[in-house]
Amino acid sequence: MAAPLFYRTLTYLIALVWLANGLLCKVLGLVPRHAAIVARILGPAYAGPLTRLIGLAEIGMTIWLLSGIKRRWCVLAQMGLVAVMNTLEYVLAPDLLLWGRANALFASLFVGLLYYYEFVLPRPSAR
Repeated sequence: MAAPLFYRTLTYLIALVWLANGLLCKVLGLVPRHAAIVARILGPAYAGPLTRLIGLAEIGMTIWLLSGIKRRWCVLAQMGLVAVMNTLEYVLAPDLLLWGRANALFASLFVGLLYYYEFVLPRPSAR
């Protein structure tokens, strides 16, 4: 009984990461540093709209994960996006990151958690 609860809890925690970053940080603009990073990487002319679009995509990732549809593809997409986004930020905007280049450590830990969640942790069987 504990394994399904742990899996479900982990699902909600991962979804919460995407929702918080997408809705709060990017769509609502509560963390201006995110728009500054987008401006640095993609250019300042459209940083506002692009930041909101990225935020909407992150909210979409939340919905995809919670839907359970093609979960493995969803997790692989998350792993790839986190790796690519954080590599770009590490190279092009380290001064704008919350923990500077140490952000790469947290991104790597999150990718590892995603791997564990999808490829190691047993998925509860459907009833």
